[in-house]
Amino acid sequence: MTSTVILQAAGGGNMLSTIVPMVLIMVVFYFFMIRPQVKKAKDHKKLVAELGKGDKVITTAGIHGKIVDLNETTFLIEVESGAKIRFDKSAVSLDATKAAIAPAKA
Repeated sequence: MTSTVILQAAGGGNMLSTIVPMVLIMVVFYFFMIRPQVKKAKDHKKLVAELGKGDKVITTAGIHGKIVDLNETTFLIEVESGAKIRFDKSAVSLDATKAAIAPAKA
């Protein structure tokens, strides 16, 4: 009994009161920072997997074009002037074909 009194007097008392706030901070960090990033990455991977020839896309560089050829990791897009540019699949930011078909959110 004397050892618990000495520990409490020395500030090493209730470990639960110091662990619970840290756990809550970790939970909040997970739901507001980590989980949305993982969801966004999963959605982007799904978008890239569904791309096919003839789809109109917008790259992260802002280039609009139509896919004319697909490889394992790259795709070839044709821009309005007829020029063809090869991009990495991760450079796609939006599938303009599906965005044009989808109804506008009010």
